[in-house]
Amino acid sequence: MRHEHPVRLRWSDPDMLGHVNHARALSLLEDARLALGDDHAGGGLILARLEVDYLRQLYYRVGEELCVHSWVTRLGSKSFTMWQELAQDGEVAIRADVVLVVFDFAANASRPLTDDERAHWGRYLAG
Repeated sequence: MRHEHPVRLRWSDPDMLGHVNHARALSLLEDARLALGDDHAGGGLILARLEVDYLRQLYYRVGEELCVHSWVTRLGSKSFTMWQELAQDGEVAIRADVVLVVFDFAANASRPLTDDERAHWGRYLAG
């Protein structure tokens, strides 16, 4: 199942030409990842890898709402991989391949996914 998260571009996102800054666009993807996790599945995750393709320019338009589509492509024992896409005008502008690791901050080490976490993230596993 794909997760859809609406995002609204902010006045501070574009450069002087009206293009959304590449780093600001990453925060929109992060917002969508955070929305995917809930209290029991969203905590204790760290970003281990982020590969981003900027396929076309993303433009700031006042009041425009876009949507980030996210889904899990791999569910491992201590980590999982997520694919994200942000489209504008019906075309994907940004896509990202993201690896997230389940982390125990007290032990300063990765840990296995719990059964609840595996069930939660498994709902978004592309099949």
